[in-house]
Amino acid sequence: MKKYGTAVVAGFMALLIGWVLSVQMQTTDGRDQGGLVPLVQLRHYQEELRVLRGEREDVLRELMALEELMNAIEMEKAAEDALIRNMLSDLERYRMASGIVDVHGPGVVITIRDSAWIDEYMEDFNSILFNSDQLLSLVNRLREAGAEAISINGQRIVGTTEISLAGRSININGVATASPYTVMAIGNPETIEAALTIRGGVIDTMQRHHNWIVDISQREEVFIARYTGVVSFRNARPVTSDGGG
Repeated sequence: MKKYGTAVVAGFMALLIGWVLSVQMQTTDGRDQGGLVPLVQLRHYQEELRVLRGEREDVLRELMALEELMNAIEMEKAAEDALIRNMLSDLERYRMASGIVDVHGPGVVITIRDSAWIDEYMEDFNSILFNSDQLLSLVNRLREAGAEAISINGQRIVGTTEISLAGRSININGVATASPYTVMAIGNPETIEAALTIRGGVIDTMQRHHNWIVDISQREEVFIARYTGVVSFRNARPVTSDGGG
């Protein structure tokens, strides 16, 4: 009887083990099948992104066409009225300061690369990701040195620009960027380079403390594209002449 009971228990355990293995196999199969769903979704998102980029390009082209038409009208009116001509001159300076127009002029180009080393426990460790505040410091030093326009990897730096760490990339104006970082600045090339390369300055810190590879070169002509994002104000309102909102 005892042997019979042992056989029953052994049979039950065999069935239990078989059921567990079956569940595991089904779970594995389900994961394999489930892995296809994200792939399909990814392709769907990629297609949506492609469509949105196309629409964005169409809107930008339309905007540029309208701006050209407006500029033509402005120039026509400016030729007729000195007051309008002065107003348009002021408006152009405001546009340049806000970063919504393409600009060019003398300046510097700075290239920043992370040091290529592999840690014993971390592969391809990216020091720039964990020290993204150095890019902010660089922007501040450039402004202090008189830079009139700045861009990083094609992203125009404006008053609303944010530079933040997001996963394995640094977002600038909400756009993911990666090393190497190309920083362009328009201003007096000699003044800017002297301000950035002083001992203990931002470039010295990048090179000595973080072991980054930093190259800076003066250029007679630097082109910086306009800011193409949307600036919106939810709380701030202009003050009217009577002091009200």
